[in-house]
Amino acid sequence: MNEQRINPSILSADFVNLEAELQAIATADYVHVDVMDNHFVPNLTMGPPIVSRIQAVSPVPLDMHLMISDADRWAPGYAEMGAFSVTFHAEAAQDPVRLARQLRDMGARAGLALKPGTDPEPYLELLPEFDQVLVMTVEPGFGGQSFMPDMMPKLRRFAEAKARLGLDVWLQVDGGITVDTIGIAAEAGADTFVAGSAVYGGVPEARIADLRVAAAAHVHGAGAAHGRVEA
Repeated sequence: MNEQRINPSILSADFVNLEAELQAIATADYVHVDVMDNHFVPNLTMGPPIVSRIQAVSPVPLDMHLMISDADRWAPGYAEMGAFSVTFHAEAAQDPVRLARQLRDMGARAGLALKPGTDPEPYLELLPEFDQVLVMTVEPGFGGQSFMPDMMPKLRRFAEAKARLGLDVWLQVDGGITVDTIGIAAEAGADTFVAGSAVYGGVPEARIADLRVAAAAHVHGAGAAHGRVEA
């Protein structure tokens, strides 16, 4: 069974009490930090000063998701401040491979994110250059959206390429992940799950535990037949 990771998104947290909200997810694997610039996506969240403070107080490592333009310029700064993983969008990078190598050289894991409409084919053979691929299961920009099951064929293409190339690349999904949808993504090959309102909409520790159980019941190639889960 593949290791599975639950990464709560603080996009759904109470930003006025952010340190307490971070402590509430101490049982998670990583904290998913969304940086949006109101240009690449129509929303504005936070930048380096706040991320630096999150890095200083978080009980778990930072899984950065940069929904920003000109990733080649800005992404290295997040690796420099000590983020465990820095994921940038394929659509926002001039040279994804060069940027990934730079991030790795700086000590961070390098992640590549794809919007729902982005063709995975050009990136399948580039998988060895990345530590993680994030298949967006909503349009990036806002939390609380509904899961897009039609993204599962894309996820399966990456899972097949990962197996064919014998790689230890993490396959992440972000958007609409709940106890009712996490199994669909797990069956399609995801091993790293971003959940916002599904964690912060209740008692975070309990919600994280519930997500782990639901994901474990539907490992890639077993469990959920044809990507269906029982309610």
